[in-house]
Amino acid sequence: MRKTLKKGYHVFGLHVSSEMSLPEVPQANLSNTYADVTIRQINLEDQWEKVSGNGKSFYIEENLCMFKVTEVCVCLIRNGNEILFTPLPGSVRSHVRLYILGSCMGIILMQRKILPLHGSAISIDGNAYAIVGDSGAGKSTLASAFLKRGYKLLSDDVIPVSFSDERVPMVTPAYPQQKLWQESMDHFGFESGEYEPIIDRETKFKVPVGDQFEERQLPLAGIIELTKTDDEQVHIEPIQDLYRFSTLFKHTYRNFIIRRAGLMDWHFNTSTKILPHVDMFHMRRPVSQFTANELVDKVLQAIGKEESVV
Repeated sequence: MRKTLKKGYHVFGLHVSSEMSLPEVPQANLSNTYADVTIRQINLEDQWEKVSGNGKSFYIEENLCMFKVTEVCVCLIRNGNEILFTPLPGSVRSHVRLYILGSCMGIILMQRKILPLHGSAISIDGNAYAIVGDSGAGKSTLASAFLKRGYKLLSDDVIPVSFSDERVPMVTPAYPQQKLWQESMDHFGFESGEYEPIIDRETKFKVPVGDQFEERQLPLAGIIELTKTDDEQVHIEPIQDLYRFSTLFKHTYRNFIIRRAGLMDWHFNTSTKILPHVDMFHMRRPVSQFTANELVDKVLQAIGKEESVV
C-alpha cells in the first residue's frame, strides 16, 4: 500500500499539506491550522485520456487545469486548493517537484486570484522589484547579482502579487531557493559540485539562498523587463502608456491559461490596480558578454537607489 503520510509546508504565503516531500520548502506545523492547499498522489491517467486530444498538453476550464509532461507526470489543479499528481514511469521525484512548485503552484495562485508573474523578485530598501522576461533572459542571474551585493530574494520563477487592505500590490515570499545555470554559477564563484542539479544531466542547479531570503511581504514598487540584444551596450528605458498593460500580461506566469479559464476580466482589473503603484523599465543586456553587475548598477540608478544601503 502506498504511503500517504502528509507533511506541512509554508510556501507562496499558503499553508500546504503534501503527500510528497518538498525539501526545498520550509516545513510548517499544520496540526492546528487549516491547509490552504493539499497535494495528493493519485492515478490520473484515465482522466487525462478522456480530456486530452490531438496531442495537447494542457486541458483548461474554469477552476480546473490538467497537464501532462511526457515521461514526468500528469497533474490536475482545481479550485485553488488542490493539486493531484501522477508520476509517470521512469520519472524522478525532483523532476516532478519542479512542476509541483512551479506550474502547479502558479496555477493555484491564479485560481485564487493572486497574480503570478514569471520572474525573480528582490527586496530593495523595503520594496519589492520584479525582474521579468522570457526563459533564458537572465532573470535569475540578475537576481543573483543583487544577492551578491547583499540584497535579498523574495522569489525565483513565480512571483505572487496580491493586495493589502489599502489596495497596495504586495509580493509574497515564495521559498528560499534560486535556480542557476552553470555559466552563471561560474561567474559568481559557486562550485557546481556542491549543488543538486534540477534535472539529472542538465547544467542548471538548485542554489539555496539561506539568510538572504526575504521573509516579509513587501510592496511591489517596480518591474524590470529583461531582454537580450546583439548590441554591445546595456540599455534601460521606462515602459510607458498602454505598453505597461501588455508587458504585465506578457509576463504573467502561464498566461495562455488566462483566457481559457475565463480570467481576462480579472487580469485586466488586477492590472489597473497594480500599474499606478509601479515603475516599469525595459532593459536590454548584451549576449556577447557577462554584464550582470553592470545591470545591477543600471537598475539602482533607474529607481534612484544608487547609494542604497541594504
